[in-house]
Amino acid sequence: MKIGALDSCLRRSLLETVSKFAEMGLQGIQIRIKPEFLTFSDARLNEIRVMCEDNGLTISAVCGDMGTTRFGVRNEWQDRVSLFRGITDIAVKLHTHVITTHIGVIPDDRDDEVYQIMAHALGKCAAYAAERDSVFAIETGPEKPETLLNMLQDVNSGGLGVNLDPANLRMVTCVDPVHAVEVLGKYIVHTHAKDGINLAPGCVPAHYKAYNADGSIRKFEAPGPRRQEVPLGQGQVPWDSYLAALREAGYDGFLTIERECGDDPEGDIHLAKNFLTRKLG
Repeated sequence: MKIGALDSCLRRSLLETVSKFAEMGLQGIQIRIKPEFLTFSDARLNEIRVMCEDNGLTISAVCGDMGTTRFGVRNEWQDRVSLFRGITDIAVKLHTHVITTHIGVIPDDRDDEVYQIMAHALGKCAAYAAERDSVFAIETGPEKPETLLNMLQDVNSGGLGVNLDPANLRMVTCVDPVHAVEVLGKYIVHTHAKDGINLAPGCVPAHYKAYNADGSIRKFEAPGPRRQEVPLGQGQVPWDSYLAALREAGYDGFLTIERECGDDPEGDIHLAKNFLTRKLG
């Protein structure tokens, strides 16, 4: 497996980030797509690609989290599909073929209208991605692995996969990441290397703001879980058994460091890179 990091974690310009990641000895970079990327010319996107290559960085994926993820809303799913087709085009021009994103909360009930709208919308995204030899990778966290597996099987497209985030599973959903790999293994095309602690279990759909098909927010009696993201190796992710499970599943892609908080992002990325290097031997 290879080690990279998400560019937005460093909180600097892309040029500074690429230079710093290269200096750190990282092998890859995941680029978060911002709205202005949709206006970039092919020449500008090529400049970004070449800049990464010249610094020895593989673009492991793009992060397509842009705007509200309402794939299950009747009057909005078409706009989401259109947006992610555009993001897929950007990914291909950057010479990467993985587009990671949150899609919202998948209901457990396959008969739920939101589930059915999501399946239809994701099918459109996956078909478009597959035509371009790409994968639309759903990030784990808002639902149990079994529920996500149902969606993957129902859509049944090589253009749909998983971006496995072990910290989201552990600190929000209270699921063992090893179990998630066992359930989702063959669909995993990218991972985030993040750690966290669950302080108190709670209603996961309430935490992620689940929507009804009409766009209203679903109401839940129980509050969402309390959680805390922490530097890599200091949380509840069982890294030895998790990495062993990824190997067993045949995954040999990127462990992309993601650090969404903290006062010393550069230090935390250094710590994470060194931690993973030791674990990978």
